[in-house]
Amino acid sequence: MQPITASPIARLALPAALALLATGLAGCATPEGKKSAGAFPAKGLRVMAPAAPGGGWDQTSRELQGVLRKQVGKPVEVYNRGGAGGTVGLADFAENHKGDPYELMATGQIMVGAVETNNSPVKLDQTTPLVRLTADYEVIVVPKASPYKTVKDLTDALKADTKSVSIAGGSAGGTEQLLAGMIAKDIGADPSQVNYVAHSGGGEALITMLSGKVKAGISGISEVSDKIESGDLRPLAVSSPQRLPDVNAPTLKESGVDVELANWRGVMAPPGISDSDEKALEDMFTKLAKSPEWKQVLQKRGWQDNFLAGQEFETFLTQETKDVRAILGELGLT
Repeated sequence: MQPITASPIARLALPAALALLATGLAGCATPEGKKSAGAFPAKGLRVMAPAAPGGGWDQTSRELQGVLRKQVGKPVEVYNRGGAGGTVGLADFAENHKGDPYELMATGQIMVGAVETNNSPVKLDQTTPLVRLTADYEVIVVPKASPYKTVKDLTDALKADTKSVSIAGGSAGGTEQLLAGMIAKDIGADPSQVNYVAHSGGGEALITMLSGKVKAGISGISEVSDKIESGDLRPLAVSSPQRLPDVNAPTLKESGVDVELANWRGVMAPPGISDSDEKALEDMFTKLAKSPEWKQVLQKRGWQDNFLAGQEFETFLTQETKDVRAILGELGLT
């Protein structure tokens, strides 16, 4: 009797079949382990708020912290790196975290302007844009003892002696200074003569507004809403197209000033991350933006849902940079 032997083809196929079977069995044995190994994020995230505590970027970062912790089940650390309208943090972020998808940074229109006014050597296009999340309208406020009762009172003073009307706000070149300059231009005052008192964050600007050392202030509504409710600050007008339900004040347009402006905020990743990590991060924030928890944040803060992701956000950011640069030039701020 001849011994039974496998054909050459069978001898070649058998090891491959056994390997395939082993792989399949291994996958069946540890489905949870295999899934977690490929999930993003595999570890905790860090979010930079590129401003002092208390302002819009800080608020945004800390609200993201709470919702992301619940969503991804990993630690989320928030830290502040303030200075020069966020450009100090931007430089640190772009130069020291290249290729790391676990490092994130809050950003927004204020940083777009600060890059221009500070002639920052690091630009926003040296990061990886992920998502635009919110819009926050501005409110013009005065201390409770101020003689200005209406926007007309304020604009009359600006027209009479522009330099004498000190206005506190956030970073130089940011949304608040843009709005101050746009108001001055619309009423026929010289925007370059506006006495704008810049601060590194909304929290610091609020202290100055409350101190009475300035005649008026401009801020994101979410940053001063508590002081408006307490009566320490009096709102004169909002920069939205329609009145807002949580602020007892007319719009600028209702008050005879043909200006409206919203400050957007979003999130960036460092340069040099992989396409797959960029997609995973965009998916993570898309899920966050649709979540009930984030919708509650928007309602609590009075922020508008302003979501954009991926290529749409990148296109918006390119155009926004051009628009802000043009406005700053018109106002004599660059």
